[in-house]
Amino acid sequence: MAKKLVSDIDVQGKRVLVRLDFNVPLNDRGEITDDRRIVLALPTIRRLIDGEGRLILISHLGRPKGNPDDDKKFSLAPVAKHLSDLLDCKVRLAPGCVGPEVEVIVSSLDDSQVCLLENLRFNKPETIKDKKAKDDPSLRQAKDDFARRLASLADVYVNDAFGTCHRDNASMLTVPQMMKGKPRAIGFLIKKELEFLGEAVANPQRPFVVVLGGAKVSDKIAVIEALADKCDRILIGGAMSYTFFAAEGLATGKSLVEQDRLDDARRLRELAGDKLVLPSDSVCAAEIADGVETRVCGQAVDAGLMGLDIGPKTIAAYTEILAGAKTIVWNGPMGVFETKPFDVGTMAIARTLADVTAKGAVTVIGGGDSAAAIDKAGLADRVTHVSTGGGASLEFLEGKPFKALDAIDDA
Repeated sequence: MAKKLVSDIDVQGKRVLVRLDFNVPLNDRGEITDDRRIVLALPTIRRLIDGEGRLILISHLGRPKGNPDDDKKFSLAPVAKHLSDLLDCKVRLAPGCVGPEVEVIVSSLDDSQVCLLENLRFNKPETIKDKKAKDDPSLRQAKDDFARRLASLADVYVNDAFGTCHRDNASMLTVPQMMKGKPRAIGFLIKKELEFLGEAVANPQRPFVVVLGGAKVSDKIAVIEALADKCDRILIGGAMSYTFFAAEGLATGKSLVEQDRLDDARRLRELAGDKLVLPSDSVCAAEIADGVETRVCGQAVDAGLMGLDIGPKTIAAYTEILAGAKTIVWNGPMGVFETKPFDVGTMAIARTLADVTAKGAVTVIGGGDSAAAIDKAGLADRVTHVSTGGGASLEFLEGKPFKALDAIDDA
């Protein structure tokens, strides 16, 4: 169902609480090393500024543990500074998310001014799961109180944090629920995510090929179940391949195998049938290290070795299949792409997707490690869409409902 969009709301003179995903990587000096999530939020922020709203931006960063000294590295101060530069206007960082000091800053905002509240996760109630809160009235009270104080700051709620839409955090779900009766909308980034991920699955141009990689079959079971009858091929790579091979009785050496998922692997093979394509060879080594001696094995991995990338025959076969595809969804690397020479297969897939995109195919990268891989290849601007959500994009492909989006007004 279509949701109300930020551009549908008159925000002039109104306080707008904007949930964003500024969970960006920082180096040891506290410098942002990848600002893509900030840059992708700019269209929504600028639309609200142009509409003369009074912006209250909120986000989490990392996983602070509650120790004030350690948690300093999770401050959103670098984000506020960088955002000020990108917007060419002062973005004031509040010392917290709720409380008298925050209320003073928010009440002093003029039209088109922006403030950023400090890391949501400095407040423990932000991450209390509804399931736990249901069983513990004190947790429910703490979460509701925190959400109510956040909600009281604003006249309008906007969600543009797709990467956390699958979570029931207070700022994602409880706050908009408490703001029922006030305008609640999605931003342009979520709109784009829903269009590309949703259209790719619901109404794909064919052939429709899904490329799945990563370490564990368990992470992709629901995706394969959801897409098996919708796509034309499912190409498997990464360490999850070896659980499938072990399920067929093949030797896997020291490769990562989920022994408790062998029955699932057999079931998925039966469910998907010939659509599910496994690697025909692997690049193997005794350890994961730069420049280590490698050997190409078939589907069976030699003793003492572990499979760490798809092999040359598999790259050729997968490239041929992808070359004829009209819609491609890729989630998960083909090997340990962070370490050479085990990045060859993943980089080959990235280049192939860029090539087919140039010829008119729709290519959607499902976030997480796949997004990191396409960035490493320098090809993010040559595919159709790179999702900002790792777990969120997976759950969306699985067809799971997002309660955070259900809490937004329908168009």
